[in-house]
Parts: sequence; C-alpha cells; structure tokens
Amino acid sequence: MTQDIAGGYITTSHEHGITTIEFFHPQSNSLPGAMLYAIALQIHAEGINERTKVIVLRSGGEKAFCAGASFDELMSIQNEAEGFQFFNGFAHLINDMRKCPKLIIARIHGKCVGGGVGLAAAADYAIAVEGADVKLSELGLGIGPFVVGPAVERKIGLSSFSQLAIDAALWRPADWARRKGLYAELHNDVAGMDDSINRLSTTLSHYSPEAMKNIKDIFWKGTEHWDDLLKERAKTSGRLILSEYSRNYIAQFKNKNK
Repeated sequence: MTQDIAGGYITTSHEHGITTIEFFHPQSNSLPGAMLYAIALQIHAEGINERTKVIVLRSGGEKAFCAGASFDELMSIQNEAEGFQFFNGFAHLINDMRKCPKLIIARIHGKCVGGGVGLAAAADYAIAVEGADVKLSELGLGIGPFVVGPAVERKIGLSSFSQLAIDAALWRPADWARRKGLYAELHNDVAGMDDSINRLSTTLSHYSPEAMKNIKDIFWKGTEHWDDLLKERAKTSGRLILSEYSRNYIAQFKNKNK
C-alpha cells in the first residue's frame, strides 16, 4: 500500500510477519507535518495488526535517512498554534513508536539530522551503515532538540545528548553513534546492513508476540509521562520557531540551497 503525502510517499508492505514502513520525501527525506502524522498513524495501525510481528522502519533513496523537519513547512508557520501543531507531529510519532507493542527495527542508510536522530533513538533497534552520521542542528535554528530530546537522551545518556545538542553544527560520525548506543549495529556496506536486518526481523517474526510486547514494556519503563512531556516540548518549539532569529536562519538556508 502506497500513500502519496506532501510531495512524498509512505509505503507499507507485509511479508511473513514482517511489516516494512518506508517514507520518502525528495528534500532529503525531510518530514512535513502531514507525513509525521501519517507515519505515526501507520505505526499505530501495525501495532494492533495481528499479522504484524515486527516492524522495519526505513526511508527511500540513497542519501540521507532523514533531514528532520521540513524547512518549507517551518517557514510557513504563522502563529504558536500552527507551530505546536507541526512539532506535535514529532511528539505523536515518537510516542506511537514508544507505545507500539511490536519491536521496531530502524534501517539507517544515510545521515540523520534533528528529527531523524529522534527516529533512530525511538526505534527499539537501529542498524546503520558507514556514513550514517548524526547531528542535532536545532540550537542553530533558534529552537532546540526539545521534542526528540527525551528519546535521544534515553538512548545515549545525558552527556552524549548534551554534546550533540550544544555543538549543533558538528557532524558526529556513525561510529560515534554506535559507540554511544544510538546504533545497535554498524556495517561497512548496505548489503551487510540489509542482511543483518533480514536476519533479525526474520528471527523476531518467529518469537512470541506476547513475550516481545512484555520485554518492550520493560525497555520503555519510566516513559509513561511522555504523552504530556513531548506535548509541552512541542509548545516550546512552536513558540521559538516564530522568533526573528529563526525566520532569518531559515530564509538564509533556503536561499543558500536554491
């Protein structure tokens, strides 16, 4: 099943208990609000789909895994309500990944920026390839990694999260992300990455769904307050994105990339 959304698409396929959800947007797999909500809805749907035993989340193309928030949409935000609505899309997606009773494997085939790092962190097991470098660019944008922060901090710890958040212009290599625990595995090439994803997802598809649900509950213990926490973080981002600093930054970025 393929859905055309905001100039991109989401495709969902099922095979032997393995559900693959792929998203794509031509702007380096950046995420417009409509796509954020659509991916969240699809993950929720597969979480209650009895034929789905494990979920593989991936993006299309061969370059970036995810460039985070759509700058076109950020530029169009006119008030705090619209800002909250957009950033709450990230909150919904992370929370639906967190609450999904199925284990989620993320296929990280390229660079992750901002919200892309959040998706990798919210997955239960991320498998990456060399070159899948990471950066939390939000502070440079005039906001901060407020919504994705809890997921990233949970996965790599406060010290490593603060390093990413403070030095917002620095790319950290994929091996740094592996050593810090963001990536469970790092492979030399795409073939090796895909072989490992196929092996793990096939193995998990034969395990007890109830056992996997219970162990995921343990993994995410202590995050029950995130529904409210991430909503409050979305309000903060929605307010800050309206600043003159953020407006100027986005305009300069878009002019530079014309």
